[in-house]
Amino acid sequence: MKLTALNKTHKAAGAKMVEFAGYDMPVEYSGIKDEHLTVRNAVGVFDVSHMGEFWVKGPHALDLVKKVSSNDPTILRPGQAQYTCFPNGKGGIVDDFLVYCFDAEKYLMVVNASNIQKDWDWINRQNTMNAHLENASDSVSQLAVQGPFATKTLQKLTDVSLSEMKFYSFTTGKLAGIDDVIISATGYTGAGGFELYCKNEEAEKLWNAVFEAGEEFGIKPIGLGARDTLRLEMGYCLYGNDIDDTTSPIEAGLGWITKFNNGREFIDRDFLMMQKNEGVNRRLRGFVLLEKGIPRHGYELADANGSIIGNVTSGTMSPVLQKGIGLGFIAREYAATGTRIFVKVRNKSIPAEIVKLPFI
Repeated sequence: MKLTALNKTHKAAGAKMVEFAGYDMPVEYSGIKDEHLTVRNAVGVFDVSHMGEFWVKGPHALDLVKKVSSNDPTILRPGQAQYTCFPNGKGGIVDDFLVYCFDAEKYLMVVNASNIQKDWDWINRQNTMNAHLENASDSVSQLAVQGPFATKTLQKLTDVSLSEMKFYSFTTGKLAGIDDVIISATGYTGAGGFELYCKNEEAEKLWNAVFEAGEEFGIKPIGLGARDTLRLEMGYCLYGNDIDDTTSPIEAGLGWITKFNNGREFIDRDFLMMQKNEGVNRRLRGFVLLEKGIPRHGYELADANGSIIGNVTSGTMSPVLQKGIGLGFIAREYAATGTRIFVKVRNKSIPAEIVKLPFI
């Protein structure tokens, strides 16, 4: 297994470690519920150094990003980031990712850990315009500092005015005495905060400085378990569960990152435009259980007569709502908010209701 630069730090902190996307990663420290509520109410730190980072540079950098991205990168100005996905040429999704615009000839793609090689092969195959590509995944560490006290914690460590940074903006500056840290006002929790990118050899120094700065706010390390429950409360997709090579961004409720403006050509443009105009047969929707139970990936969704109308893609017990919540693809005639459906949990059918996202 691959190890992040902070592997020994996690083990010293008593983390329960698991294999994830080929990496030895912390799944929990003090417990998923405790870590979840720490991020919602205070501040927590995730090691997400397993994520992939690709540089796209040169005079044709934007041409390549435009071609492979469902969103419209032409609207990005230096210091802005964007959530988007790679359409796969068959109506599905290669991966979802973030793209950062540094200047007209320099972009950074941040991709999912489980898809690094797949994504790298994909963009190289699409690179007919000879943009300069660099896979920096093995040399970059990334910390996600999330929660309502993230700004106050990190402001102690930098002269960058963090409170003035807009959502999905970023800057490169000095933080914790480390030069050239990418400070990104993004996150996967819905609790606010920042993602910090540095060189591997600086990761431990950055981690320790952040924990010292956040001590007064009750800062804690957070594992992948709480990362999953936090993102699910916000209705954020997880690649491999809610989206994959067989799901289109239109089906998955990602029409907002699928832009057809300015006549921009990109992979699957015509197919996705057709889906947008004509509609799709299934939609990804959020639901809340009306009785006790926990929905799990793969469980079937049914109507009142027991007919199968969809399947659960992600599910958990919400630590905030104290109810079972989930995402699932469902036949479009049952996709309206307020519709009563049933989740088949072993031999029971538990009633649930389609709700508008996010859950909290």
